[in-house]
Amino acid sequence: MQWLVSMLDPELLYLSHELTDTEVTIHVQSKQSSATCPYCGTSSMKVHSQYVREFHDLAIQGLQTKICLHNKKYFCINPDCPKRTFAQRFDFIAYKAKKTDRVQIEILRVAMEMSSVSASDYLRNHGIEVSKSVICELIKKNA
Repeated sequence: MQWLVSMLDPELLYLSHELTDTEVTIHVQSKQSSATCPYCGTSSMKVHSQYVREFHDLAIQGLQTKICLHNKKYFCINPDCPKRTFAQRFDFIAYKAKKTDRVQIEILRVAMEMSSVSASDYLRNHGIEVSKSVICELIKKNA
């Protein structure tokens, strides 16, 4: 499973997974011991806390894929920074997004070939749960 997680980001470490009839849930955490503050650019190793961030990735064998990222929140050590804490961010998913970038690309690819209603049905049948309104929002955002 580590090789699959590494495809998302080589700095992620596979922890465990759970499998149901409709979904695979993969638990991961970052291998990095520090993170860069997105507000001021200062690197910090001072951990504030940890939390689990859940989001969806591309389907595996038709099963919805949920990633549970055990993410760290850090103290910003720059006294001039406007923020005191920040969460580690990753290149494969936008800040506060519920779907990885590659899921959004797949949604857009399918939506460009059919109506949003048809695209929603097609994607649902292929393990990606998305409504027609979300598809429309993604198209507007990326136009």
